[in-house]
Amino acid sequence: MLIKGKVYKFGNDINTDDIISARYLNTTDPRELGSCCMEILDQDFSKKVKPGDIIVAGNNFGCGSSREHAPISIKGCGVSLVIAKSFARIFYRNAINIGLPIIELREADAIEAGDELDVDLSSGTIKNLTKHSVYHAAPFADFVCAIVEKGGLVNWVKEKRN
Repeated sequence: MLIKGKVYKFGNDINTDDIISARYLNTTDPRELGSCCMEILDQDFSKKVKPGDIIVAGNNFGCGSSREHAPISIKGCGVSLVIAKSFARIFYRNAINIGLPIIELREADAIEAGDELDVDLSSGTIKNLTKHSVYHAAPFADFVCAIVEKGGLVNWVKEKRN
């Protein structure tokens, strides 16, 4: 699975309230949540991001409460991938469950806002087209790629049952 997009950069300890404020938790509509994604950190984020763009962050991305609204809002605003030095475990699982690919990369600090990335999830290869550099992360297992390609765990299970 290949992803190509422009980078939006965030720091360490981005919690689920930073990703989507609690005042928006009265819906699970991806587009509605996406329109408010990251507004605490960057009020215009959802207006700037284009389908396919990528979030890159530091350590402990998605910490805080275990709400699924956070990865839903990221996916709902058009972000195709989140790369971080590390993720909160519950956020990691929620992201995969809703079909949002995420990659842990120790070298995330070397990637800057505005860089253009070309990412191969099945090999774990991340090419920074702006800086002409290549990074290697753990590749997604085949079944995780299948979950992401189907748009989430529920869709993947539905297909397996048929």
